[in-house]
Amino acid sequence: MQVQPTSKTLDTAVCEQARLTRDTRFDGLFFTAVKTTGIYCRPVCPAPQPKPRNITYYPSAAAAAAAGFRPCLRCRPEAAPGSPLHHSSSALVTAALGLIEQGMLDASPVAELAMRIGVGERHLRRLFDQEVGASPNDVASTRRLLFAKQLLMESSLPITDIAGAAGYASLRRFNAAFLDAYAKPPREIRRGRGGTSADGAIELRLPWRPPYDFPAMLAFYERRAIRGVERVDNGSYRRTVLIDGEPGWMEVSAIEDQPALRLRVHDVRPARLGTLVARVRRMFDVDADPAAIMKVLQRDKRLRPLARRWPGQRLPGAWDAHELAVRAVLGQQISVAAAHTLASRLVERYGLAHEPSNGAGLGALFPAPTILAEAPLESIGLTRARAATIRGLSRACAEGTVDFSSVQSLDAFVSRLCELPGIGAWTAQYIAMRAQSRPDAFPAGDLVLRKLAGDGVAITERAMASIAEAWRPWRAYAVMLLWRSAN
Repeated sequence: MQVQPTSKTLDTAVCEQARLTRDTRFDGLFFTAVKTTGIYCRPVCPAPQPKPRNITYYPSAAAAAAAGFRPCLRCRPEAAPGSPLHHSSSALVTAALGLIEQGMLDASPVAELAMRIGVGERHLRRLFDQEVGASPNDVASTRRLLFAKQLLMESSLPITDIAGAAGYASLRRFNAAFLDAYAKPPREIRRGRGGTSADGAIELRLPWRPPYDFPAMLAFYERRAIRGVERVDNGSYRRTVLIDGEPGWMEVSAIEDQPALRLRVHDVRPARLGTLVARVRRMFDVDADPAAIMKVLQRDKRLRPLARRWPGQRLPGAWDAHELAVRAVLGQQISVAAAHTLASRLVERYGLAHEPSNGAGLGALFPAPTILAEAPLESIGLTRARAATIRGLSRACAEGTVDFSSVQSLDAFVSRLCELPGIGAWTAQYIAMRAQSRPDAFPAGDLVLRKLAGDGVAITERAMASIAEAWRPWRAYAVMLLWRSAN
């Protein structure tokens, strides 16, 4: 029997080669299901190689699970890097996957998900079958199961808390789902696993595909870290967080000799963990596929030497969309250092104190939209026009008239944001790059980019946009490489 892919997105020969060589670049991009054992594995699984005639390749863990295969206990599919959402050729599926990642189907039906992205439920199910190889509910249930398995293996949280953190409505449902998937109860899987850090933090691994230039990511955040809210030192990034009105703080650092980041969470209830982890994954771009990105960018003679020099370039995201949007406005037509000073003043004057994080060199939460919507921002040195822009932006966020989710297209988001006074195309595209983690966002009017493209003489915005067409769908990554080369 021939090895058959279950999706048009899979190349059988590539999957076979990656499996045989246990190529870490493909970890999480497809899964290998073995018919004789009924188990699905990562392509890097250390178990003896099965015979090709017994293998079926699936584009996602959800597709393998939907076909009746169980997750491997040896290679642990929950420990694989996540599938890049932008791998889908359908913007609708990408938007739906983003909402599922945030837990939308934990308590809502697929019909509501379909309505949220503006399509019929039947059409959405058909798109998922074509693109993902599984239904929306299959994706959601696999997400819950694998996250719960990770918490069982890596934390010492009580099993009841793990069930809630993973999105299960009850402990009974969690136990039933786990027994069905692993043929073992959660307590048996956990036996001898997990632990508690000295300071009571919850620790989790965030795996990534190599290469990953984590020092460059830290350097980017360090230049922009707001006093009291963020801090970068000793190889780690720390910041205060607010999730559904509940404050806490977290820390991200590299794990030596492992392709993963260490996330340490403080003062955050287990029920909020799923939301926090999803946001941190996007913020640090751990699910990116560097090989696919650099394959496209290296075709351009301008980018080729940069892509080879920095193959692990990632797209720095943002913890909070409103915070990033305010910082983008603060940075209009001034240096990064000057914008940093203004952002720090903003927090000193209008931020909320967070005493539990004082010992980590933090101690403040970024001001909420409702606070900045009415604040006399001229008092921190802003011009009347810029202060008015931030107040208008914050008011739109507070009222929900600006939607930072990725449900809408990039063009629609930029167009809507540009309707706000003081927001232009550059600012809107920058916000899309970082607050929404849009891989194809592109501020074509950026002066640095236009000068680099013109060998020191700024070309027109139209000419810049034309050149960047060859960089799709990774224009945001090209921006990061070019900005980096200019520093």
